Amino acid sequence: MRALVYEGEVRLKDIPVPKRAPGEALIKVLAAGICNTDLELRRGYMGYRGVQGHEFVGIVEEGRNSFLVGKRVVGEINCPCHQCHYCRMEMPQHCLNRTVLGIQGRQGAFAEYLTLPEENLHLAPAGVRDDVAVFTEPLAAAFRITEQVVITNSDRVIVLGDGKLGQLIAQVLWLQTKNLVCVGKHRWKLTMLEELGIKTVQADQPLERGADVVVDATGNGQGIERAIELVRPEGTIVMKTTVAHPTALELSLPVVNEITFVGSRCGPFRPAIEALSLGNVEVRPMISEAYDLSMAETAMRRAEDPGVMKILLHM
Repeated sequence: MRALVYEGEVRLKDIPVPKRAPGEALIKVLAAGICNTDLELRRGYMGYRGVQGHEFVGIVEEGRNSFLVGKRVVGEINCPCHQCHYCRMEMPQHCLNRTVLGIQGRQGAFAEYLTLPEENLHLAPAGVRDDVAVFTEPLAAAFRITEQVVITNSDRVIVLGDGKLGQLIAQVLWLQTKNLVCVGKHRWKLTMLEELGIKTVQADQPLERGADVVVDATGNGQGIERAIELVRPEGTIVMKTTVAHPTALELSLPVVNEITFVGSRCGPFRPAIEALSLGNVEVRPMISEAYDLSMAETAMRRAEDPGVMKILLHM
């Protein structure tokens, strides 16, 4: 099969089709999305080498569950062992022996085929197009915040970052409270949210401090510093940014103000699929460009450009 392989640099190569283990399905990938984590992997995050990509929609070609064969699916990316301490605590996303699609120990979705445990798969609704279904995984990451933090309609929320994940987080949390503002550096990206009725502020403009919840989705190490400035005493900061390089942080103020930090990663697929199906979250304007897999190297270079949003690969 053809696959985009990262081995210090990205190259389109012919590699063997992955072999499915017991309980896994072989999936023919239809489309995949490039996200900031894929770019950080190329900068050394997680030390990963291999086929990247974890946002996908595909068709099950082989599997033990005959019901799934021939169905269009999306998939959760964490593959647990079911034996370790955290698996027994019903925390499979923190499994000590987990593999993670396109990130850790498991070949990813920038390829014609991938394998995942059948238990990780969710049917993609017939009314949701491939280029929309690709957003299920990052949208689930946005919904993870609502599992971790209780947000009421009176809470004041600030989302830092107007990129792909910041846009999804702003839309998800706006369903919980209209007292929300997204802060970003790019006028054209903020306009996309304003057209949905979501308030925005340029990063260099004054902003009232004392928010109940601040979400850092900036994609850089400085975002957390800004979040500390903006959150109220005993408020909550949700950390969504993953970067390859360590970040120095002054912790005196968070101690004095008794700030709660919440790390937040992968999330629930069911509310994400429902939101895409009902149109409660709008992702189509976020798609900047789409490329055939044969142009995957070009697509990865384009994804680095701050002038684009979501880049898709069609297999």
